[in-house]
Amino acid sequence: MKPADDIIILGAGHNGLTCACYLARRGMRVRVLERRDRVGGAAVTEEFHPGYRNSTASYTVSLLQEQVIEDLGLRRHGLEIVERPLGNFVPGPEGEPSLALGPTPRDTARALAALSPRDAERLPAFEAMLEQGADLIRKTLLQTPPSGGGGLRDLPRLIRDARLLRHLDTEARRDLLALFSRSAGEILDEWFESDRLKAALGFDSIVGHYASPYTPGSAYVLLHHVFGGVNGKPGVWGHAIGGMGAISEAMAAEARRLGVSIETEAPVRAVTTEAWRGRRRVSGVELEDGRHLPTRRLAANVNPRLLYERLMAPDDLPRSFRERIQSYRCGSGTVRMNVALSELPRFRARPEPGPHHGSGIIIAPDLAYMDRAWRDARDEGLAGRPVVEMVIPSTLDDSLAPEGRHVASLFCQHFAPELPDGADWEDYRETAAQRVIDAVEAFAPGFADSILGRMTLTPADLEARFGLVGGDIFHGVLAPDQLYSARPLLGYGDYRGPVAGLYHCGSGAHPGGGVTGAPGYNAAREILRDRRRPGWPRRPDSD
Repeated sequence: MKPADDIIILGAGHNGLTCACYLARRGMRVRVLERRDRVGGAAVTEEFHPGYRNSTASYTVSLLQEQVIEDLGLRRHGLEIVERPLGNFVPGPEGEPSLALGPTPRDTARALAALSPRDAERLPAFEAMLEQGADLIRKTLLQTPPSGGGGLRDLPRLIRDARLLRHLDTEARRDLLALFSRSAGEILDEWFESDRLKAALGFDSIVGHYASPYTPGSAYVLLHHVFGGVNGKPGVWGHAIGGMGAISEAMAAEARRLGVSIETEAPVRAVTTEAWRGRRRVSGVELEDGRHLPTRRLAANVNPRLLYERLMAPDDLPRSFRERIQSYRCGSGTVRMNVALSELPRFRARPEPGPHHGSGIIIAPDLAYMDRAWRDARDEGLAGRPVVEMVIPSTLDDSLAPEGRHVASLFCQHFAPELPDGADWEDYRETAAQRVIDAVEAFAPGFADSILGRMTLTPADLEARFGLVGGDIFHGVLAPDQLYSARPLLGYGDYRGPVAGLYHCGSGAHPGGGVTGAPGYNAAREILRDRRRPGWPRRPDSD
């Protein structure tokens, strides 16, 4: 019997919805299955305290691809993204200066010159170096990497990638090598002397990265966070009116318009397979409610570890693949808090309301503070003084809180994905929350008293609620051995899994984490290519 669906997509997060839309536009019958009671995955807006709504997990916009926004008509479905009035604000400890970046390069230069005229002079050259690396990444975002498995299929992609590097001179290639291999801390220490500036830039190197800014490879994580933009302005960060759920809801509206069937509260128990041409191919999915839905194509918008270790039978996978995927590293070291506030925080350096309240507020005055937070978490499970980015979206969006009140997103690091000695995160949630509050209080006295209500999500909560294995917001560590052709595993970097008809369309595929839409876009293109081909490409470990 012919399956009712041409393809089933696991997970109605933004990448799953993106993939669904592109496939439906080409006439495919698409069904999306979502475990939760709403679409969006980690990009959702929820009420966390009576009368207060916020982006529950992912919380800010920059990396979402303009191509996806335009192709899916997201603005027609109500999506509006507004820019931050400032990029970042880094308050200093008591008696020390703070630093605000933006809104224009001239404003940044003026603010920085008060701390270090030398750094103000050097910053444009550093930003040009970063932009060169970011531009290279942009050119690969909506491209399929070589699979990494060799063979003729990889040859055109290898040639394409070589051409990207051909136009870089030797100095530019050296810079690129440093950004992909060295630590952010080392590079920033070589360029600058201001602690506030190094903190503002270095924070991006540990976002979702359970590491010190001095960990080799952290410079790439910094670079990963600068390839985006808002409303056609590169490098700018913004807010989706209505929260991150507005992005997902706009995508779902377009998917339904195109005829996509979206089922919520439809958790999948297992992916089923059958014998085919001497190997295995997808035959369908079993749901927790007992249904079996047949299909010969399946796109997984879930963490690769979740897919291969919990939803698939070990015997369905090649032995070498099964062994390697067990080493795929996950864990962000992240606690996410949402707080309802009676008033805006009053920072010692800038107590009155101002554009800094609409920026990314970084509670970590220097790189040593960030390094110490990671070392604490590594040794004890929880940072003594956590690194916190505070975003107060209600300064830009009055739909999230009652008049005169506010909501804040607190993105907090470092907290061990697994606590030492088998301790349970359920027993440490309040301890973690109090350390976060104390960290903010040290820079904004009175913050604790302004809290009317809060939600605290530990790494364990992020995994249970959103399927983020180890609480990993990126569906896998952004390290050199888990990027591009090696994401999720070398030989499988082209969005195809080891079972015929199985695809990766989530952040566990290139280009990795963040609300980009790129993995869903790219996976859809490869699915449509395979739809025209009989047979299936063989893999180096397919036996």
